[in-house]
Amino acid sequence: MALPKIDQPLFEMVVPSTGKNVIFRPFLVKEEKLLLIAQQSGNDGDMIRSIKQIINNCIQDEIVVDNLATFDLEYMFIKLRAKSVNNIVKLSYRDNEDDIVYDFEVDLDTLEIDIPKNVDNKIKINDTVGMTMKYPSAAITDKIGEFQNSVELLSFFIVNCIDTIYDEDTVYIASEYSDTELGEFLDTLNVDTFDKIRVFFESMPKIRHEIVYTNSLNNERKIELNNLKDFFM
Repeated sequence: MALPKIDQPLFEMVVPSTGKNVIFRPFLVKEEKLLLIAQQSGNDGDMIRSIKQIINNCIQDEIVVDNLATFDLEYMFIKLRAKSVNNIVKLSYRDNEDDIVYDFEVDLDTLEIDIPKNVDNKIKINDTVGMTMKYPSAAITDKIGEFQNSVELLSFFIVNCIDTIYDEDTVYIASEYSDTELGEFLDTLNVDTFDKIRVFFESMPKIRHEIVYTNSLNNERKIELNNLKDFFM
């Protein structure tokens, strides 16, 4: 005789980058095991891969996880965690002014994506040449641990976030060119153009939550939380 099947509740959330509603179930013991194994490994890549697998398992609609923006991945996991475990996360931070550890509670249900307005994804290089950028996708997060320094990592992100390059006559689709070719193109850019690219990345949507408290010296202090590590690791 087969064992009984347990029905799971279904919830709805919005994918921030697309505005599309998706249905999801809470993650179960099998998904919790994935997280525990990844946490024990201490490897960021393992943790990201487990989060991607959990989202893929729990979303009931057709979705390609690797096509999600990185901020989609973080937001969707937080919403999953809120419905699967507890919407309240307890955090502790040591104040670097009075050296006292303070405890806080954050309600995950209140977190949203901070999406800056008037962000221009078009980078003008000169009067005739430019490029359009896209936000980093979940597909490239698996490779973050492969880079030994921040310069190589930044170049990798930029290369993989170029959508098109254009001049007066042609639009060049970046995905049709190798990382080496795109990297060589980046090396020819002037500093002003590279600074515009940096501004684009700094304006990327992100989860943002601010904790405000008064320490023992009666000074107001602020803690900004804006990635998964801030909430769970």
